Amino acid sequence: MDWDRRVGRQLRLRDLHVLKAVAQHGSMAKAAAHLSVTQPAISQSIADLEAIVGVRLLDRGPRGVVPTPYGEALMRRSLEALDALKQGMRDIEFLTDPGSGEVSVGADMSYIAGGFMSAIIERLSERHPRLTVLVVETTTAAGGPAFRELRDREVDVMLGRLSTPVPDDDLMVEKLLDEAIVVVANASSKWAGRYKIALKDLQDEPWILAPGKNIARGLVEDAFRAEGLTPPRPHVTTYSIQLRMQLLATGHYLTVFTDTTVRYSAERWCLKILPIELGRRLPVVAVTLKHRTHTPSVHAFLEQARAVTRSTRAASEIAWASPT
Repeated sequence: MDWDRRVGRQLRLRDLHVLKAVAQHGSMAKAAAHLSVTQPAISQSIADLEAIVGVRLLDRGPRGVVPTPYGEALMRRSLEALDALKQGMRDIEFLTDPGSGEVSVGADMSYIAGGFMSAIIERLSERHPRLTVLVVETTTAAGGPAFRELRDREVDVMLGRLSTPVPDDDLMVEKLLDEAIVVVANASSKWAGRYKIALKDLQDEPWILAPGKNIARGLVEDAFRAEGLTPPRPHVTTYSIQLRMQLLATGHYLTVFTDTTVRYSAERWCLKILPIELGRRLPVVAVTLKHRTHTPSVHAFLEQARAVTRSTRAASEIAWASPT
């Protein structure tokens, strides 16, 4: 391909943006509505792109318009190119106004609602008061489209815990700390003041656990099975930390949290860690794309995440060694 003539001079970023919109919405009409342009303009952009690359980029299928293998290849590289330009604009913003800019972070809800994320943001805002942090709920758990938000450039970094190693070569995984999952009750619970508790004593207690398959719930069930006991049937299943806190406040329920959640929420919600061993600790990690250049804002966020981790690691070990 004559790069300079056919691509360097003819290909427009706007056309790549149109291709992405059509693929995402599965329809030229929907893409036109999303971009606030006419459908003929969308069709012309796609036709111009196909003329430049010399292959068909879109097909009509049972579910609407779908990319051909050529279209998928172009979109994959286009996403990288558009993201690189976006990163460049963010670099300029940071350089022209040091301390400003933005970083987008995906995290498990336990770290958003549990206090770990707020501790990082607090340190970050002290040092870079004009830097904006965009936080979205994601998951690093196995199953589903793992790290989709990261690969689609919707977030710059993801925070969460891993139950299995990440085999993908395109991801950079930095371990922040090894974290325990702990059994928790309210300070008013009849179990809160005990220094020795057998799992069989808790078998028929009202538990709050996550629905379906979940790392923390799995540790609870495995601990009971290891002692020849039937795992408890939860009275309430929910992912909501807020609901768990409210129910724990009654003094009647038991649940499991990450020990960083207890670290940042124990005083506010009167939480007590029960002396129950649930097995191995799980690594808490920061995950980024290996071949994506970090902006100064992302570097600043990661620096403060490491700083919070250093102070949290020692406190978490103390909390795990003796009930809070």
